Amino acid sequence: MSRPSTAQLFLGTFTVVASTVALLAVSGATGVLEVAVLVGFALALGTLVALLPLPSSSRSGRAARVPAPAGHEYARQR
Repeated sequence: MSRPSTAQLFLGTFTVVASTVALLAVSGATGVLEVAVLVGFALALGTLVALLPLPSSSRSGRAARVPAPAGHEYARQR
């Protein structure tokens, strides 16, 4: 298994922080056990996001480039 890229690590970390804040705000949890369960769930969700592959469109744009047909000139540059 390959290592996660910087973008994947950023998305995973952001997911952990954002989901923790959102879950704590929505649930109103006050007990230590309740908070620990919510943080554990957010950590698992962030780990899952970090390990999922990024969509191919966000990777290098090499596949989208189409080479010009041989023998055709580009527009003249001044």
